[in-house]
Amino acid sequence: MKAMEIHKPGRVTVLGSGWLLDLPLKEITEVSEEVYLTDIVHAPEVISQVSSVKQVKLVEDDITGGLIKEVWMKAGRRLLFNKLRSLDDIIVPEYQIRENPGMVISLNIFTQLESLPVEFLRKRAKIDEGRYYLFRKEIQKKHIDFLKKHRSVLITDICEVITDSSGKVTEDISVITDLPEGKYREEWTWHFDTKRSDYYNKRSVFKVVGLIF
Repeated sequence: MKAMEIHKPGRVTVLGSGWLLDLPLKEITEVSEEVYLTDIVHAPEVISQVSSVKQVKLVEDDITGGLIKEVWMKAGRRLLFNKLRSLDDIIVPEYQIRENPGMVISLNIFTQLESLPVEFLRKRAKIDEGRYYLFRKEIQKKHIDFLKKHRSVLITDICEVITDSSGKVTEDISVITDLPEGKYREEWTWHFDTKRSDYYNKRSVFKVVGLIF
């Protein structure tokens, strides 16, 4: 909503709209003419929730820009005895959008863009961790390159802080590319697992950053 005050966009495009749990959709529709909710698939509950809101349009699209298809084409038929040995032929594309997206909100999707491709490649490829690191970094960089071309908001976890039963604290860094400074920045802690389902073994929170470009 701070970004809405700064940019006053007539159109808003949300990348990674998900279940709308983290998006103040009602407040956004009150001050903008069009809201495009973009995700790889929309749940029936979400479709039902927004069906009566005229300003809201649902778009199903691969926010990786086609990387999921690219990985499948290059590694989909690889099995145990012919695993992929290099990622050099896999092109990491930048997400493209046909129309003017207005203000873009990248909502808790940034560190998830790599998840499906990397998880799939770990099963179909034999690649060292250093190369996976560079691959992940390139995916994140391409998303930043896209956001920098528009008035944008980026909300993402930057690391997971894990405390085990002995009190030892470790940090698992999730953002490995350089983030722009932006016009406005806030950081906070996200207590994702409020029920602490794994409390006796470990508990974790996420450090989150919000940037307005």
